[in-house]
Amino acid sequence: MTGFDVHEHRHALKQLRDDGRTRLWANRGDVPCPVCAEPFARLFTTRRVGTRFPAADGAPFCLLRDGDAVHLFRH
Repeated sequence: MTGFDVHEHRHALKQLRDDGRTRLWANRGDVPCPVCAEPFARLFTTRRVGTRFPAADGAPFCLLRDGDAVHLFRH
């Protein structure tokens, strides 16, 4: 498994939110998840130590730690 470089896939991602330490992206171009190889719907990237998520709706997700960032891929 390799890391995930947001900038490498920037052309296919639409940034929905950015507060300086966390970012939320929509996948506009079927970019595959580096964990399971299936296209993901949303990508949450953070450099924060801890982040709280609202209750899940049951959708599967994949988590990838890449250096000092954590990527959450919601399917």
